[in-house]
Amino acid sequence: MAETGVAELLAELAALDDPKARAVNERHGDDHGVNLGQLRALAKRLGTRQDLARRLWESDDTAAKLLATLVCRPKEFTHGELDAMLRRARTPKVHDWLVNYVVKKSPHREELRVAWLADADPVVASAGWALTTERVARKPEGLDLAGLLDIIEARLKDAPDRLQWAMNHCLAQIGIEHAGHRARAIAIGERLGVLKDYPTSPGCTSPYAPTWIAEMVRRRGGE
Repeated sequence: MAETGVAELLAELAALDDPKARAVNERHGDDHGVNLGQLRALAKRLGTRQDLARRLWESDDTAAKLLATLVCRPKEFTHGELDAMLRRARTPKVHDWLVNYVVKKSPHREELRVAWLADADPVVASAGWALTTERVARKPEGLDLAGLLDIIEARLKDAPDRLQWAMNHCLAQIGIEHAGHRARAIAIGERLGVLKDYPTSPGCTSPYAPTWIAEMVRRRGGE
């Protein structure tokens, strides 16, 4: 695609922007109104284009950044590029897609996980916790689960919203996946009470860690 393709795509994304969808998204901190199904269809039409993905990301348009995560080659980004990209991913959806669709497929994911986990920026640190949660579930070997619970117990209650959400997910995942740490994970959740009163739709599982752990263990047959 020619250099002008970015401008054309930005115009196409602007045409797809629905004011009603934007209003809903803005309540969750996202400043775009493009239907995600339409965005995925556009990505499918474009195919994988790393150079285009880099230019879309540099546009600072939220829908364009989301599109960039769908058309890029995750393994081609350097450690430094991914770190810089995360620090510019300030809206929740862009942050989430970058971590899940790009960083998790990168050969640098473990180095980034460790670095971000200790970062002073709570939004960056939340990405470190998201990557840690995946390791708790998929590749826990080498993780200090007791040490992670120590950190969660000390910091979860007063953590900023997005960091708190990510740490709470890790707490629940430890309790769900690791029976030897389950009682302590539940006890931490009960003592701190984080997200205990979070509104939950019928049929959905509460993000309150003790409830979340109990429900997922029940679904697995009470392991």
